[in-house]
Amino acid sequence: MPDFIKPEDPAYDSARLSWNLAADQRPAAIAVARSVDDVRESVAWAKENGLRIACQTTGHAATALPGLEAALLLKTELFDDDIDIDSNALTARVPAGATADDVVRAAAEHGFAFLHGSSPTVGVIGYLLGGGLSTYGRSFGLACNRVVSFQLVTEDGELVTADLATNPDLFWALRGGGGGLGVVTAVEVELLNMSDAFAGASFFAISDARAVLETWLEWTRTAPESATTDFRIMRLPPIEEIPEPIRGQAVACVDGVSLDPEVGEDFAALIESAGTPVLGGWGIQPVADLVRLHGDPEQPVPGIGDSALLNDLNEEAVTAFLAAVGEDSSASLIVAELRHIGGALATPAEDGGILDHLDGRYTLNGIGLAAGPDMTAKAVADLDQLIAAMRPFATESKFLNFSERNYELTDCFPAESIERLTGVFDRHCPDRTFIAPRSIDA
Repeated sequence: MPDFIKPEDPAYDSARLSWNLAADQRPAAIAVARSVDDVRESVAWAKENGLRIACQTTGHAATALPGLEAALLLKTELFDDDIDIDSNALTARVPAGATADDVVRAAAEHGFAFLHGSSPTVGVIGYLLGGGLSTYGRSFGLACNRVVSFQLVTEDGELVTADLATNPDLFWALRGGGGGLGVVTAVEVELLNMSDAFAGASFFAISDARAVLETWLEWTRTAPESATTDFRIMRLPPIEEIPEPIRGQAVACVDGVSLDPEVGEDFAALIESAGTPVLGGWGIQPVADLVRLHGDPEQPVPGIGDSALLNDLNEEAVTAFLAAVGEDSSASLIVAELRHIGGALATPAEDGGILDHLDGRYTLNGIGLAAGPDMTAKAVADLDQLIAAMRPFATESKFLNFSERNYELTDCFPAESIERLTGVFDRHCPDRTFIAPRSIDA
């Protein structure tokens, strides 16, 4: 049985930390599960003590967890280098606790790729439960719809499988619905039979932002599904880990992946003609390296973010975006990003989960540092300004993986999906034992 750490225990303050250091988590108790038996025993202990359960691997989205004061924070660390790759079936069995980088490296050793996102340190289970927007998304769709099966411990302590044949309603809900139906202990996912791709990034002085953004947007309007790209404005801190040409600078950046090298070469040449690159490079890269293409921080940081799904963006949208975060703005956000979606992401997946596609043509993401009250207040104000500026171009729905503030499940799914999801909760989790960032109330 795992140790149950209480607030009075010396280990409590270190155990309660998440990857996002802005999350001041103060649960009633904390446990670390290193086996399925540990999970089952933790579920039983929590119920015996009248506590709900919040699951966490890395805690990238920890700021969104409600009600921890009456909950057991269950940290799932079942991963111990035992990701099983089935080369014949082209799948991987991934235990809870594995990060995107863990799976990417394991798959790459066999010449395969995983549908990872932009961060190497994000937990795979949470990424898939929220949808999974991949670096290869426009080619292959959402990562959650490449899940073959889930293994999870339910609120009655049973270990069950959810796939198309067994507990299909549970399987549907877990693919993009955000969790809250049990403790996922393992997942089997499809892999891609590819070992490299054309990829890269170009950084420009922020004074080039409008020209680069307009060039990128024009290209995305007819871009093939083989390419998944994004545009960012970044205000980078003056730390040694960042290359000197962009260290401590405000810059514009375009990065992306193309499964068609010829398309990628033409795109890179076009983007680099739009301004004067100060750093960057493009070419064929091994898939093991692409999980770090986006340059997301790998050490815990205090941050706060917000997002939206956007429709077509015109010149008015460019002006609004740059007014909020461009060269002449007072924005402090470390990243303001537009990701190109559409393609396979817009096509409902056959036998897909509750999130079988994404609305819109772009995602909008803003992230600010939250190290102290003043910095947090400034980041919140800047996020509010960015979201308000782009609201005229937003869809009516939100994407669960990227949502952090000011949203409910009803903002992410249509009414008929919420009704069906409620039925799944009533059948499989009637006591609502588990806490998710957003979930179905009893």
